[in-house]
Amino acid sequence: MDSIFLLVPIVIFFIACAVKLFFWAVNNGQYDDLETEGRRILFDDDQPRKSGIDQAGQGSESSPSSTSNDTPERH
Repeated sequence: MDSIFLLVPIVIFFIACAVKLFFWAVNNGQYDDLETEGRRILFDDDQPRKSGIDQAGQGSESSPSSTSNDTPERH
């Protein structure tokens, strides 16, 4: 029973903080445009990546080394 006297004010404090954060978010426009964020991924403007075949012939560092030890290298 003694723990309830401690937990009730803590819960009231957390609820008050959550309500304050919600109103802060609404006042700062966090909920103004919900549609654009969901559709932004569809209009991705990233540069196209080079194909793996073109990069394989350039002698990248990830090619297997010609050592006699079969254990993988640690980086």
